[in-house]
Amino acid sequence: MTLYHVHMTLARNEEHPNGSSAHGYDIVLPLDGDMKLDPEAWKSHSKQCTVRRFWQGEPDQKGLLRHIGRGWVIDYDATTREGDEPFFKLDRHEFKAGEYLSVLEQDGEMQTFRIVTVEPLKG
Repeated sequence: MTLYHVHMTLARNEEHPNGSSAHGYDIVLPLDGDMKLDPEAWKSHSKQCTVRRFWQGEPDQKGLLRHIGRGWVIDYDATTREGDEPFFKLDRHEFKAGEYLSVLEQDGEMQTFRIVTVEPLKG
Protein backbone atom coordinates (compact mmCIF):
# COMPACT_ATOMS: atom_id res chain seq x y z
CA MET A 1 0.00 0.00 0.00
CA THR A 2 1.26 3.43 -0.92
CA LEU A 3 -0.06 6.82 0.08
CA TYR A 4 -0.31 9.31 -2.77
CA HIS A 5 -0.48 13.07 -2.98
CA VAL A 6 -3.18 14.15 -5.45
CA HIS A 7 -3.24 17.78 -6.61
CA MET A 8 -6.38 18.91 -8.39
CA THR A 9 -7.55 22.29 -9.60
CA LEU A 10 -10.86 23.79 -10.59
CA ALA A 11 -12.02 22.62 -14.02
CA ARG A 12 -13.53 25.07 -16.47
CA ASN A 13 -16.93 26.43 -15.55
CA GLU A 14 -18.98 29.56 -16.24
CA GLU A 15 -17.01 31.67 -13.78
CA HIS A 16 -13.61 30.28 -14.86
CA PRO A 17 -13.82 29.34 -18.58
CA ASN A 18 -10.19 28.16 -18.54
CA GLY A 19 -10.36 26.53 -15.12
CA SER A 20 -8.29 27.90 -12.25
CA SER A 21 -5.03 26.76 -10.69
CA ALA A 22 -5.74 29.12 -7.76
CA HIS A 23 -8.71 26.98 -6.63
CA GLY A 24 -8.44 23.33 -5.69
CA TYR A 25 -7.48 20.55 -3.33
CA ASP A 26 -4.42 18.62 -2.22
CA ILE A 27 -5.37 15.16 -0.98
CA VAL A 28 -3.32 12.38 0.60
CA LEU A 29 -4.92 8.96 0.18
CA PRO A 30 -4.04 5.28 -0.36
CA LEU A 31 -4.40 3.93 -3.89
CA ASP A 32 -4.44 0.31 -5.04
CA GLY A 33 -2.71 -1.19 -8.08
CA ASP A 34 -5.44 0.15 -10.37
CA MET A 35 -4.90 3.69 -8.99
CA LYS A 36 -8.27 3.65 -7.25
CA LEU A 37 -8.97 4.50 -3.63
CA ASP A 38 -8.03 1.59 -1.35
CA PRO A 39 -10.69 1.56 1.42
CA GLU A 40 -8.98 -1.18 3.43
CA ALA A 41 -5.66 0.69 3.50
CA TRP A 42 -7.55 3.88 4.42
CA LYS A 43 -8.84 2.18 7.58
CA SER A 44 -5.32 1.75 8.95
CA HIS A 45 -4.00 5.10 7.64
CA SER A 46 -7.05 7.36 8.06
CA LYS A 47 -5.22 9.92 10.22
CA GLN A 48 -2.66 10.42 7.42
CA CYS A 49 -5.35 10.97 4.76
CA THR A 50 -5.43 14.74 4.82
CA VAL A 51 -7.12 17.29 2.60
CA ARG A 52 -6.14 20.90 2.01
CA ARG A 53 -8.59 23.16 0.21
CA PHE A 54 -6.97 26.22 -1.35
CA TRP A 55 -9.16 28.97 -2.72
CA GLN A 56 -7.92 32.33 -3.96
CA GLY A 57 -8.89 35.10 -1.55
CA GLU A 58 -9.71 32.67 1.30
CA PRO A 59 -7.54 31.03 3.97
CA ASP A 60 -6.66 27.38 3.35
CA GLN A 61 -8.93 24.84 4.99
CA LYS A 62 -7.44 21.60 6.32
CA GLY A 63 -9.33 18.43 7.06
CA LEU A 64 -9.39 14.67 6.81
CA LEU A 65 -10.74 12.26 4.22
CA ARG A 66 -13.48 10.22 5.90
CA HIS A 67 -15.90 7.50 4.95
CA ILE A 68 -19.41 8.23 6.21
CA GLY A 69 -22.34 6.00 5.33
CA ARG A 70 -21.92 5.08 1.68
CA GLY A 71 -19.70 7.96 0.64
CA TRP A 72 -16.40 9.76 1.05
CA VAL A 73 -16.26 13.27 2.46
CA ILE A 74 -13.85 15.98 3.48
CA ASP A 75 -14.22 16.63 7.20
CA TYR A 76 -12.89 19.99 8.39
CA ASP A 77 -14.33 19.70 11.91
CA ALA A 78 -13.52 16.53 13.85
CA THR A 79 -15.91 17.53 16.64
CA THR A 80 -18.97 16.86 14.47
CA ARG A 81 -20.17 13.49 13.16
CA GLU A 82 -21.03 14.63 9.65
CA GLY A 83 -18.65 15.55 6.85
CA ASP A 84 -18.43 18.98 5.31
CA GLU A 85 -17.89 18.34 1.60
CA PRO A 86 -18.91 15.06 -0.04
CA PHE A 87 -17.09 13.69 -3.07
CA PHE A 88 -19.12 12.34 -5.98
CA LYS A 89 -18.38 8.59 -6.27
CA LEU A 90 -14.77 8.97 -5.10
CA ASP A 91 -14.30 5.21 -4.75
CA ARG A 92 -15.08 4.63 -8.44
CA HIS A 93 -12.54 7.05 -9.88
CA GLU A 94 -9.13 6.26 -11.29
CA PHE A 95 -6.60 8.74 -9.96
CA LYS A 96 -4.48 9.89 -12.86
CA ALA A 97 -3.60 13.23 -14.39
CA GLY A 98 -6.36 14.56 -16.63
CA GLU A 99 -9.23 12.77 -14.86
CA TYR A 100 -12.02 14.72 -13.17
CA LEU A 101 -13.57 14.59 -9.68
CA SER A 102 -16.56 16.45 -8.30
CA VAL A 103 -17.02 17.84 -4.80
CA LEU A 104 -20.24 19.16 -3.27
CA GLU A 105 -18.86 22.25 -1.57
CA GLN A 106 -20.09 23.75 1.71
CA ASP A 107 -22.19 26.32 -0.18
CA GLY A 108 -24.18 23.46 -1.73
CA GLU A 109 -22.66 23.88 -5.19
CA MET A 110 -21.16 20.91 -7.04
CA GLN A 111 -17.74 21.83 -8.46
CA THR A 112 -15.64 19.75 -10.83
CA PHE A 113 -11.87 19.53 -10.45
CA ARG A 114 -9.19 18.24 -12.80
CA ILE A 115 -6.46 16.00 -11.40
CA VAL A 116 -3.14 17.64 -12.22
CA THR A 117 -0.65 15.31 -10.49
CA VAL A 118 -0.68 11.98 -8.65
CA GLU A 119 2.61 11.20 -6.90
CA PRO A 120 3.67 8.68 -4.24
CA LEU A 121 4.04 10.43 -0.90
CA LYS A 122 7.68 10.87 0.03
CA GLY A 123 8.84 9.85 3.48
